[in-house]
Amino acid sequence: MSVRSPVDLAATGEAVAARAIAAGVSKVDVSSAVLAWASETFGDKLTLLSSMGDEVLVHLASDVIPGINVVFLDTGYHFAETIGTRDAYAATRPINLINITPLQTVAEQDRRYGVKLHDRDPNQCCAMRKVEPLNRSLEPFDAWVSGMRREDAPTRADIGLVELDSKRTKVKLNPLAMWAQTDVDAYAAANSVLMNPLRQLGYVSIGCEPCTKIVEPGQDPRAGRWAGSDKTECGLHT
Repeated sequence: MSVRSPVDLAATGEAVAARAIAAGVSKVDVSSAVLAWASETFGDKLTLLSSMGDEVLVHLASDVIPGINVVFLDTGYHFAETIGTRDAYAATRPINLINITPLQTVAEQDRRYGVKLHDRDPNQCCAMRKVEPLNRSLEPFDAWVSGMRREDAPTRADIGLVELDSKRTKVKLNPLAMWAQTDVDAYAAANSVLMNPLRQLGYVSIGCEPCTKIVEPGQDPRAGRWAGSDKTECGLHT
């Protein structure tokens, strides 16, 4: 039996998504169809990346794919609430949590590069504490799932539900790509989804504590990330 390339598999996944959309089903059903296809296609070679700021995705994916691998990048800078949300999901949802840490602890990084590298060179900090760990964590997998949504930022406006991650030569799925914040809120309410407590304080897009601020009403959802700088992405998706 021939082995299909990531390019061909991504195209097949895009077709699955297109058929579900054309059928006029709900956004939840479209996302579920994409996840079900990924499970059937990749089996245990599929993983989901979550920083526990995309709780609805983890809930939905673990319903569609019980036992799904969930990679959590433990940067050393997460809010205590985020770590607590991670532990709660590991204890209450049918997921296989994979906790990944950077090659250096925060203390080791501080000794080598100086304290608060995230303030002086956030790109380098993200590269060492997020991008390298993600690349390492994805090595055993052929496809990965992210919580990216088109409305998050202009840089994400054209993402597909299924696409090729050409940098890593893997299939990447964005099952919530079409969802608006109202869809996220409705799903969370209807399914009693456990949410990161930081949301109650005004945090909309949740990342590392030193680089995440509360978002004011009317601001872009990612305005609280790297506030005061021109940085908009951590590098995981670019």
